[in-house]
Amino acid sequence: MGSVDNALQILRLVGKAKSVRVVEVASYLGVSRSTAHRLLDALGKQGFVTKDAAHVYRIGPAFAGAGLAGDSLPDWQLGIHSHLRELASRSGETCHVGVLEGNSARFIEGVSSEKLPRVGSRVGILLPAHATAIGKAILSEMSAENVRGLFPFGLPGSTASAPTEPAKMLALHRELVATRRRGYAINVGEIEAGVIAVGAPVHEKSGRTVGAIAVAAPTARVPRIDVEKLAVHLMDTVNAIESNLASRHEGLG
Repeated sequence: MGSVDNALQILRLVGKAKSVRVVEVASYLGVSRSTAHRLLDALGKQGFVTKDAAHVYRIGPAFAGAGLAGDSLPDWQLGIHSHLRELASRSGETCHVGVLEGNSARFIEGVSSEKLPRVGSRVGILLPAHATAIGKAILSEMSAENVRGLFPFGLPGSTASAPTEPAKMLALHRELVATRRRGYAINVGEIEAGVIAVGAPVHEKSGRTVGAIAVAAPTARVPRIDVEKLAVHLMDTVNAIESNLASRHEGLG
């Protein structure tokens, strides 16, 4: 019961403070940093908290789904599900929203396609950022130095001493440059064979990247040559989300 009590105290803390770090949770609970990290990781896997690239934890979408979030959900996530539903309806495909956790992408919300075959839900799953449309969309907004800093031992699945490692990082850098130039990332079978996805970053009014939206489809229905059709729906949705965020802030001002 001690772990359950600690987890509930963490949720109370994050709800009040809006954002916390591992050291703050450890001090609040009077436990070691490793214990605090383990508890936060468990809550993150269930979607009750999310972690950004700076290792800052905030209330996650599971809180909203349970009707408990109140004003604790990050501003940009408020009403995000309605945008995903509209995107899924317009594109006919599965849609997700995700955030960066270290060098991985956490899928925190989603709406599945009604068509068969379809891409399954990834909600709650943590996947390599460099191999997902959501992850690459967020990474493309970072400096090359910061991206390299996320992979001190090379890209997952390889070793730093492998002679091909510099070439892999260079290829990733070039892809991220191309992603930023066109405004959206592309993933063709990098996580799952037969699946294509496009992802675009979401920005707050200040310009800070807070997450990304992605649309995924079976390549049997949407081949690589038709990827721009998905991208059009995706970018319309991202623009609508960012416009709503800007209007919300202007209203508060």
